Amino acid sequence: MSEYTDFLQEVFEQFGPVTVRRMFGGYGLYFNGLMFGLVSDEKVYLKVDAGNTRFFEERGLGPFEYSRRGKTVKMSFFLAPEEILDDREEAALWADRSYRAALRSVNAGG
Repeated sequence: MSEYTDFLQEVFEQFGPVTVRRMFGGYGLYFNGLMFGLVSDEKVYLKVDAGNTRFFEERGLGPFEYSRRGKTVKMSFFLAPEEILDDREEAALWADRSYRAALRSVNAGG
């Protein structure tokens, strides 16, 4: 993959074995086959839903957005706090919240 995604696997090591898959212009972060994060331009975004969005919004962290046909598309992934890159326990906490959001999405049929 890349040095950065290799590093991210170390960042999330306390959470569990994270795999990385290339997608579009970035990478998906997976745990137990479920995507809980994405990487774009060496920034980490984590899955959000009604159950965990507040943790991101309280920190002023916004959604992953891209432009398609002149329109801005927002996805259900928000920018991860920078300190997770240096704090494995925080990384595991944030990853767990996002993995649970991904599980809820699957269980809800979305």
